[in-house]
Amino acid sequence: MRTLRTDVAVIGSGPGGYVAAIRAGQLGRQVVCIEKDAPGGVCLNVGCIPSKALITVSKQFEKLSQLSVMGIQVGEPRIDVAQMQRWKEEVVGKLTHGVRQLIQGAGGQLLKGTARLAGRGVLDVVGPEGTTRIEARDIIIATGSRPLEVPGFPVDNVRILDSTGALALREVPRRLAILGGGYIGLELGTMWAKLGAQVTVIELTDQLLPGTDPELVQVVQRKLKKLGVVVHLRHRAVRLEEEGATLRLHVAPREGGDEVVLECDHVLVTVGRRPNSEDLGLETAGVRVDERGFIVVDRQQRTNVPGLYAIGDVCGQPMLAHKASREAEVAAEVIAGHKAEMDAVAIPAVIFTDPEIASVGMTAAQAESAGHKVVVGKYSFAAHGRALTALETDGFVKVVADADTRQVLGLHIVGPGATDLISEGALALEMGSYLPDLALTIHPHPTLGEAVMEAAKAALGESPHIVGGGQRRAH
Repeated sequence: MRTLRTDVAVIGSGPGGYVAAIRAGQLGRQVVCIEKDAPGGVCLNVGCIPSKALITVSKQFEKLSQLSVMGIQVGEPRIDVAQMQRWKEEVVGKLTHGVRQLIQGAGGQLLKGTARLAGRGVLDVVGPEGTTRIEARDIIIATGSRPLEVPGFPVDNVRILDSTGALALREVPRRLAILGGGYIGLELGTMWAKLGAQVTVIELTDQLLPGTDPELVQVVQRKLKKLGVVVHLRHRAVRLEEEGATLRLHVAPREGGDEVVLECDHVLVTVGRRPNSEDLGLETAGVRVDERGFIVVDRQQRTNVPGLYAIGDVCGQPMLAHKASREAEVAAEVIAGHKAEMDAVAIPAVIFTDPEIASVGMTAAQAESAGHKVVVGKYSFAAHGRALTALETDGFVKVVADADTRQVLGLHIVGPGATDLISEGALALEMGSYLPDLALTIHPHPTLGEAVMEAAKAALGESPHIVGGGQRRAH
């Protein structure tokens, strides 16, 4: 067994792990980053990046059928799934190579293997060349998460798929059933529906995208209907039968009642994710873990064990890549002796459905529950110049503010460019902005960003593009 001594050891190279390794290196620390699979973790290899690549393909494919209204005539389009997958892998390959270069460029070392705590400040890493013992002053756990399993629906990524399998299909599925109407299920379901799949979504709760503002979800649900996606709310999957090439999926109402039998060729299981906190030696080290398996940390990403930190999905909600990256910076800076902590006012959430959804801060209902008297301003893309020129007019921007102080409490968008526009709302909340700050900031014309300004003006009753100025209304 060889031994490596380093200042910082990072377990995992996803958007949390690799950022932690790079930032620690920038701050003058010697770093070893351990990764059992490919650099970049789930997000880069089988999550955020490949899914957005394929979603972009499906969006462009759908767009071709709309171009005739602009005067562009094209023949009958067809999808080359093999080439689509090759292009996706090229994008992923460039980024994984980039992660490796960035870690090395910061003076870090990337070590392939599976790590386990073997004592205070000690890791044993089992890799292709045997076991390496790493002795580190500080250790950062960034092991991420994995899909939850549903009893009776064992994933084989041939007929019963998880998100990884759904992103790797080599042909458009003819009939795809999706267990779970959360963001992963709807993103992938919408993508395959646009490319020709017959998609059915089974969701146990009362609405798609549980936890999202229902008013935003309604816009997405209308588009799903246009795409021919069938949705069964308040239903659960009971069992699966195979009849030759056909799968027969039995679903039943949540409150009881007659089963519905759905015939499909693939079942996609997307009912949530769980932290990768097992097999790390946490029990031996005495690391505190909650009842759901998340590592407990403070605002500086410290665990209860000195010198041991945790970041990203493994230490709790929200399980988002950008949250992991910020926590990575905090952990690295704390290790380097800087005054840092995870003190974000709000963390934006984005969903790449069609249209896109993005939210940051409180919804109107949450603000009222917190004791605020609420004012809401809305501006629709249906009458928005830039949206009209792009043939993307579904949705709206909604600003939530305190009616008395006019401080901005939340921004919620469903529509074109929502995932990009939301950053303005995140900055507004971080800066403690007020409605006039958004309304009086001159936004360039014609751009989608004007809709944020108009929503703020509507909340003030001053929008020149809404009849009556968009008078204030309480929620």
